[in-house]
Amino acid sequence: MSDEYDLIVLGGGPVGENVADRAVQGGLTAVIVESELVGGECSYWACTPSKALLRPAAALRAAQAVRGIDGGELDPAAVLARRDWFVAEWSDVGQVKWLQSAGIDLVRGHGRLTAEREVTVTTDDGARVLRARHAVAISTGSDAAIPDIPGLADARPWTSREATGTREVPESLAVIGGGVVAVEMATAYAGLGAAVTVIARTGLLGGMESFAGELVADGLRELGVDVRLNTGTTAVRRDDAGVTITTDTGEVTSAEVLVATGRRPRSGDIGLDTVGLEPGRPIDVDDTMRVPGTDWLYAVGDVNGRVLLTHQGKYQARAAGDVIAARSRGEVVADQPWARHVATADHAAVPQVVFSEPEVASVGYTADAARAAGLTVEVVDYDLGAVSGSGLHRDGYSGRARMIVDADRETVVGVTLVGPDVAELLHAATIAVTAEVPISRLWHAVPSYPTMSEIWLRLLEQYGRQSA
Repeated sequence: MSDEYDLIVLGGGPVGENVADRAVQGGLTAVIVESELVGGECSYWACTPSKALLRPAAALRAAQAVRGIDGGELDPAAVLARRDWFVAEWSDVGQVKWLQSAGIDLVRGHGRLTAEREVTVTTDDGARVLRARHAVAISTGSDAAIPDIPGLADARPWTSREATGTREVPESLAVIGGGVVAVEMATAYAGLGAAVTVIARTGLLGGMESFAGELVADGLRELGVDVRLNTGTTAVRRDDAGVTITTDTGEVTSAEVLVATGRRPRSGDIGLDTVGLEPGRPIDVDDTMRVPGTDWLYAVGDVNGRVLLTHQGKYQARAAGDVIAARSRGEVVADQPWARHVATADHAAVPQVVFSEPEVASVGYTADAARAAGLTVEVVDYDLGAVSGSGLHRDGYSGRARMIVDADRETVVGVTLVGPDVAELLHAATIAVTAEVPISRLWHAVPSYPTMSEIWLRLLEQYGRQSA
């Protein structure tokens, strides 16, 4: 293995893998530096294991909601075994084989920037210095944030890693937080038979349309979850009997406590100070993921703080890998919105699914965010349960859809869907928002009958009535 490459990537998760892969496809040499498992947080402690834990109970509930299906029960041990299969028993052998097949080198160890275009890796055999001819891309991701609550750190709290990696289901689980990780893990553990309490300082799913959090709170309660909103946590202690959480409305006791109050960039010990950047902070980048004031340093994915979603990080990675290769060839890079090397979607076309009960799927602006951006907004709401395909999909289907229209341009700038299985409806909305398809043209995108996609026709009809 060489000590000089065209590109050095710090971090071997999905984002780092994609940066390196695109650069290699563009004719460059690349090496990934990784201190843990190749495949990163998403593959072993986040997206993949969490969805593996959620899906069995969701499938059972879906089947039980259709008349003509009787019975069925969940086997928690089998669910955990299925999770283990999806994370390959926390072995990255398969991921390493993929790197080799893609022509990407791997150095295991902790990498730190030690000079311009230079990374020093601390390995089991000592230190190794790598130098980059063209670029270094930081893709080190993020860690769960532990808030400064008295006693919490000493109470050995779970983070998302422990919640997705547990070997057994606790009798009870308290969840501190109201975001995506909080509601997904509350949904998963309620489905696995644990007594779950959610303690949220405000409401659920802040930043989304308010009705999304309200409907998810109702759904969690239907699963037996004790949902405590607008409740602050003031202290936590663990003893032989379990964990006691003191809140401003009383005490909660549980076998385990999960902290799901956000994430912080993993940038504290990677040598940022050697290149004039502040350790522990999100790394500022332009829309090609390059750090301003440099012509060689990039930060991609969670570590730049733009959008903390795996699919959005991979989107950034494709742009960054391609632009690093293009700039290495001396090409002039177009930087206008929606150009090949520009991650424009980060700003106003981000899709996201919350795999709760019910599911939440959204893309683009909420109504409040659209108004804050200065748009003339038309809000279109519709009962998703009133769509013919929804009733056929699930007896007693209940859900809600909202479309945000820029009334000046008559284009869709945001969509939020709440209801069972709405995740599979989201990409159509993402295309409409990203491509800025005019409402007049969307009328010609005829949804198949009888499917849940008929919601598009109903939203357009409602928009027509409101704007007439």
